[in-house]
Amino acid sequence: MASSSIPNRACIVGAGPGGLALARTFKLLGIEFDIFERHSDVGGIWDANNPGSPMYASAHFISSKTQSHYTDFPMPDDYPDYPSNKQIHSYMQAFAQEYGLYDDITFNTEVTSTKSEKDGWQVTLSNGETRPYRWLICVNGTNWHPTLPDWADGPFDGEVRHANSFHHMDEFRGKRVLIVGAGNSGCDIACDAAAAADAAFISLRRGYHFIPKHLMGKPADVFAHEGPHLPMWLTQKVFGLLLRFINGDLTRLGLPAPDHKVFESHPILNTQLLHYLGHGDIKAKGDVECLDGKHVVFKDGSREEIDLVLCATGYEWKIPYVDPSEFTWKAGRPDLYMNLFVKGHPHLFSLGFMETNGGAYKLFDNMADLIARAILAERDQPKQAKRFHKRLSAHQPDLSGGVNYVGSDRHATYVNVDAYQKAMADLRKHMNWPDVPDGHFDAVRRATKAEAA
Repeated sequence: MASSSIPNRACIVGAGPGGLALARTFKLLGIEFDIFERHSDVGGIWDANNPGSPMYASAHFISSKTQSHYTDFPMPDDYPDYPSNKQIHSYMQAFAQEYGLYDDITFNTEVTSTKSEKDGWQVTLSNGETRPYRWLICVNGTNWHPTLPDWADGPFDGEVRHANSFHHMDEFRGKRVLIVGAGNSGCDIACDAAAAADAAFISLRRGYHFIPKHLMGKPADVFAHEGPHLPMWLTQKVFGLLLRFINGDLTRLGLPAPDHKVFESHPILNTQLLHYLGHGDIKAKGDVECLDGKHVVFKDGSREEIDLVLCATGYEWKIPYVDPSEFTWKAGRPDLYMNLFVKGHPHLFSLGFMETNGGAYKLFDNMADLIARAILAERDQPKQAKRFHKRLSAHQPDLSGGVNYVGSDRHATYVNVDAYQKAMADLRKHMNWPDVPDGHFDAVRRATKAEAA
């Protein structure tokens, strides 16, 4: 098909949190689009019935409900400070219903491959159909392709699997369990093991700062949002002292001392693990050396007899339907301008391929709007589009917020939420693009209700 026949229409891949934000924004701003979702419902990983979802029964949001909701669509008042995974999925479904998004989504249909053309894309679907699109927005998510340590295939009489296959603490009953990895999911699952397993252990390669979910009776992110906004070096010093006062010396629990300042790694909001460590229900171990028959051997020379090793060791970020050469990659992650735009490729975008220290959904609304503004500029205002792409080629914002993040792959494209919000505001000012105020999406809600009447 000739590129001249490509319509001004966008293809959104995935109906998870980011895809829904894009759909609502595109409806508001008059951008034609299709969403393809390989599962039968919205929600992405938050739908535990979605094949491959890493969701487990005890999973809750690590950002609070008032700091994490979509613009103009707060979470229900009866939700707790930190909603459960079932509540978040229900919230996603209600959001899609409220704004009439279900009718815009083609379910049970996967984007299997794409081909880049001069003025757009040819998108091939799992039903064999190929469709032309001007723009492709990749929103398929990051937690679908688990990674295991090199030692995981060693000689072992027990079971080794990734945490994405774990769903309920009953899987631990009657077993000696080792959780490898101390991210938020790893810590949650370690608490399940502490409560249900015959014996529980957690392996950590480095020490971390454990932030309570509540400070002075408020969710930690609300406390930070409402508190005085200090320079980062002073914030780190104050919070470091506060955590030391609350948690004490974590090495007394067998944990390694943190090798970095607070906020220099993704925050661990889980002090329940410290409770279980303090009560002897779980034991902290160092890095794993190898597997040996019935035992796991650690780098300090110690060994433990283990029945099940569950590896909470992260995910490989993949966009399997796009040739990898279409992106620039950094530590296995797409390296994008503002985590959204591919320099030199005006028809390719990504949303959700980022990690940050704050609630994502409010960011998603603003990120979706920036993508939409870039699309509208290319569609309707060539001079503005040229100015935008000149900005991308000549400018690189500092999204660290002055934080010296640890040198791990996970933090290669990590962004500080305050720095990111400032960079978005700077881009809007430079391009003379409007903000996303409260009430911005009321027109979509009214139109949806009118159609249903």
